[in-house]
Amino acid sequence: MGIEEDLFRAMLTTKGRNTGKSHSVMLRAVKYNDKIYFSRHKPDGDWFQNAIKNPDVIIEYKNSTYKGKAKVVEDENLERKISQLKYPGEKRAEEKRVALEITLYE
Repeated sequence: MGIEEDLFRAMLTTKGRNTGKSHSVMLRAVKYNDKIYFSRHKPDGDWFQNAIKNPDVIIEYKNSTYKGKAKVVEDENLERKISQLKYPGEKRAEEKRVALEITLYE
C-alpha cells in the first residue's frame, strides 16, 4: 500500500446516497493493520451515510488515488483504538465515536 503514515489527512470521495454524485471531504485518517479508518462523533454525516449505502470509496492522498471498500466498524475496542491513534494525547481520544474501515483494493 502506498500510504505509509499512521495518521494523515486525505480526501475521501463517496457516492451520494440520494444524488449518486461524487461527494468529497478532507478528513483526518488513521492507518492501522493495513486498513484505513475515518471516524466521527455520530453516524449522521453525509460522507458516513454515503459510504454505508455505497461502500465503494476513493481516497486521495499525496497526489495518488486509492480505491477501497468501506464498512462500519462494529468492534468497540477497535473504535477506541482508532480514536486513540487519531487523537494521540488529546482528551477527545476517549470520546465515543463511530468509524469506517476501508479495505484498499490491490
